[in-house]
Amino acid sequence: MGRTILATVVMFVLISVADMAQEPRILSPPGHSAVQVEGTYDVQYGYIGGAWIDLFYGRPIKRGRDLFGPSDWVEMLNDGADVWRAGANQSTRLVTEVPLTIAGKNVAPGEYTLFIDLSDDVWTFVVSSWPAMERYDYERKDALFGAYDYTPDRDVLRTPMQLDTLPHAFDQLSWQFLDMTRGGGRLALFWDTTMASVAFTIAD
Repeated sequence: MGRTILATVVMFVLISVADMAQEPRILSPPGHSAVQVEGTYDVQYGYIGGAWIDLFYGRPIKRGRDLFGPSDWVEMLNDGADVWRAGANQSTRLVTEVPLTIAGKNVAPGEYTLFIDLSDDVWTFVVSSWPAMERYDYERKDALFGAYDYTPDRDVLRTPMQLDTLPHAFDQLSWQFLDMTRGGGRLALFWDTTMASVAFTIAD
């Protein structure tokens, strides 16, 4: 009886360890921000005739780290890439149903990847035509996962971001639409006590 119980316990432990080894890596939670523009509000039917602008991104958590203080903070966030994916996991994606103007450059309706070229003094907002992979595949060369293998030859635009210090610390990274009007607004990234934003308008 004793040997049977011992064998059962050992088998249970081995199965549990094997299952743990096969569990996928826990990723940062996904994020999504959206705004609807160019529509009209009707008392009976609500908001009608609008078009969507969406941001899809990963939401890393601060977890007590000093994000922007150490001398190697840029290398930490870039994680081996030349630019920051401006989030976590997959590449950050902008999907717009309307043409946008950012820093005087036109962004046609469609899907784009977003990156930030970081430095101590200037954060540069990058809109790229590189497609994004849903899952990492090292054999694929036609799309990116995160910012790995990013090259600037597909940049649609680059522009400095406005940096502001917040009165409270955001523990989890967030992209939001700010100061929206019928003519445009701002895309803003919040993390820790930093907000980095860039203005955009709805193009004619």
